[in-house]
Amino acid sequence: MKIKDRIFILLFAIAAVIVGLFLSPFASSYPDGLEKVAQNLGFADKASNFVNFKFIIPDYLFPGIKSTFWQTSLAGFFGILIIFAVFAIILGVLSIINKNKNSKDKLFRK
Repeated sequence: MKIKDRIFILLFAIAAVIVGLFLSPFASSYPDGLEKVAQNLGFADKASNFVNFKFIIPDYLFPGIKSTFWQTSLAGFFGILIIFAVFAIILGVLSIINKNKNSKDKLFRK
């Protein structure tokens, strides 16, 4: 990977962390489109956690902190970290697959 690409990825990651940490508390408190439609049609109250799974950051509020600003800020930050981790896992798997494919191609060329 070229140095320009690495710098771009690093700057993008830093920008994502800054947005997640400092701008997420200023997100709109109004419901998004799907939630608004569910409220208008009267089935929003029927929503349930059908998988019976305890979510890490429920309702985008980080538990254990009294300040709602910092609850939302930390939820945004950890959300970004989770996305980075998923991205790293996908890249790792693709790298292993590509490495195995290249090694098999070298075996068949001989």
